[in-house]
Amino acid sequence: MILEKKLMPDLTLSSYRDLTIELLDSLGARAVISDIDNTLAPYEDLDAPEEVINWVRGLRNAGIELTLVSNNGAKRVERFNEKLGCRAYAKVKKPSSKYLKKAMREMGSGCDETLFIGDQLLTDSLAAHRAGVRAVIVPPIRDKKTLFFRFKRLIERPYAEKYKKLHSSDREDIL
Repeated sequence: MILEKKLMPDLTLSSYRDLTIELLDSLGARAVISDIDNTLAPYEDLDAPEEVINWVRGLRNAGIELTLVSNNGAKRVERFNEKLGCRAYAKVKKPSSKYLKKAMREMGSGCDETLFIGDQLLTDSLAAHRAGVRAVIVPPIRDKKTLFFRFKRLIERPYAEKYKKLHSSDREDIL
């Protein structure tokens, strides 16, 4: 039961683009921590796409802080972040919550005003809940088909299905 609470997202969206200023305002959020790979862009996109740059600019213009966290290496994270200019951390070892807590301290935000957005329940949702923040999950942009990722998705499936059942009248099923 405890694991279920940690893995279940608080909200699902069709894309990071649906995490709008209006939605953030309605949720009382003034800070966002975001995964990169398969949340904002596919693994293969080395540079932040223009659409992500515009989304980040919109957050910044609204006074919303953004920090990027990734299990990927520093070279990938630094290159992706070049045009964004966000606070960013590589090799964060999610589901560890260490860098999420560090990001909140540096952004000056509390748990109740911070959201974490990612594409995986076993790493992103779990890390968010371990840090005490709400987890927003989006479907992976281009899911990896390796045995490891297929196994992770298999483990996540019962939790995603339970979320859908509990929230079927709230939102479109997307996981």
